[in-house]
Amino acid sequence: MQHHEKKKKRTVLAAVVLSAAMIAVPLGQGTAASADTAAPTGNVGSFKQRFVENFSTPANAGGPFARTYAKSWQPYPDGTGGTYWSGRQVRGHDGVLDVVLDGKHGAAGTFGTPTGAWSHVGGKFSVRARATGGTGNGAAFMLWPTSNRWADGEIDFPEGNFESTPMAFQHSMTPGREASTTSTATGVSWRYWHTYSVEWIPGRSVTYLLDGRAIRTVTRDVPTTPHRYMFQVGNWGATGHLYIDWVSSYDYVR
Repeated sequence: MQHHEKKKKRTVLAAVVLSAAMIAVPLGQGTAASADTAAPTGNVGSFKQRFVENFSTPANAGGPFARTYAKSWQPYPDGTGGTYWSGRQVRGHDGVLDVVLDGKHGAAGTFGTPTGAWSHVGGKFSVRARATGGTGNGAAFMLWPTSNRWADGEIDFPEGNFESTPMAFQHSMTPGREASTTSTATGVSWRYWHTYSVEWIPGRSVTYLLDGRAIRTVTRDVPTTPHRYMFQVGNWGATGHLYIDWVSSYDYVR
């Protein structure tokens, strides 16, 4: 199993916006959504649902959670990079995946089955999440190339420190310029439940959706090779929690 260790600075992640970035007009905060919004079922247009997990079975951190969700969640081994301790920090209760933020241990892993999680070429990827506390820390939900070659394309949504607005970042696929991004601000807060989706049509477009509403479509630097859908949380900042209500992925059908 290969692991991508995305290096995060202990500053507001959304501030790392290079000259190539273009910021969309932020959306209003709107009404806070509830945690019991059902996970999606069934196909959506050109996207065929492959996987959905709503974390309905309680499971303690460590072995119980890893065993219960072995077909849904592929964590980084504890101690990866001296940063990620998914086994001890991730548990399930009350219908959510709960990442405990203690300022000392991060967490990271890939959504999907042990064999299928690394083979996405296009698709739709959705997560419903919120954070409490964790100021100074942050998370990145991303599509990362299975090749571990950065120039094969990186798509991040949502990403940012928990005290700032979640962002979308689409990285350059030009070798040597991968740190350059096209970025989009959501204008909402990690402190409320929101659904974040990416619709990726290989080589053609990436559309970012917030609570079902498209906020940006990007037609450059669009990947064409296998990727995996994952998240990472840092090992710094204040105590708190990152909650994931459900996650779903779809294949793109031509």
